[in-house]
Amino acid sequence: MPELGLILLAAGRGTRFGAEPKLLQPLAGRPLVRHAAEAAIASGLGPVVAVLGAHAGRVGAALDGLDLARVVNPAYADGLATSLQAGLAALPAGVGGALVLLGDMPRVTARHLQDLADAFRRAEPAPAAVVPIHAGVRGNPVLLNLRLLAPALAGLSGDQGAGRLLAGRADVLECAMDAGVRLDVDTPDGLAALR
Repeated sequence: MPELGLILLAAGRGTRFGAEPKLLQPLAGRPLVRHAAEAAIASGLGPVVAVLGAHAGRVGAALDGLDLARVVNPAYADGLATSLQAGLAALPAGVGGALVLLGDMPRVTARHLQDLADAFRRAEPAPAAVVPIHAGVRGNPVLLNLRLLAPALAGLSGDQGAGRLLAGRADVLECAMDAGVRLDVDTPDGLAALR
């Protein structure tokens, strides 16, 4: 199986949340972004790269003490595509697959990540991606096969991730998972519901 890397996207402004950075809001005694980072590291699947942008200093400080690399995306305001590309560029050479996590999804666990990786390893032929699905709707994180998708990922622009790229492909493997793969925090009410 190709070596995997993990990309934690934590560069967004989170404007729907309000004035304070949502990734720094406390949940169970830890900043929101730290939940996703700890899951990535606990998965043991490969090196973790956190992509920072808006509030880079403060969000980066929330990740202090964790075994991950940090990269600041100076073009974060241009959209999600730039952060995904910055994360991909920061992965070690030779990584064949990337698990992409969102910093505002605190219910994603190491088990979710390991299950996506296991599905990828078992699939023949290798899929372009493995995506979690819950109640008929795709969620996150996603595992991207860089051997198949690297050129298309390099061509993304604006505020789009890999979702639109994967939507029309027949070689995407869907993996049924629990509601944690659909639960992101966009508003104070959404965070309050998790508490």
